[in-house]
Amino acid sequence: MNPTSPTPRQFLATAPAGTRVVVRYRIDSGFTDALGDLLGCGESECTIRTRRSDVDIPLDLVVAAKQVPPAPPRRGSRRA
Repeated sequence: MNPTSPTPRQFLATAPAGTRVVVRYRIDSGFTDALGDLLGCGESECTIRTRRSDVDIPLDLVVAAKQVPPAPPRRGSRRA
């Protein structure tokens, strides 16, 4: 890791609310990702608004986090 790069925890703590992020974190069976908008980050957890729901992630379980580009526009219906 580059010494000037922030840790995932530092990135989440300093990123403004509304930033689109992907966060990789540990679960019982391995790892999973949350992709969505950062709602906020406290001392012990961050909240990501995914397409399905808001996800509260304990910062102790986060192994990676970064900003991602905006979601592409949804495609229209195939029925025309």
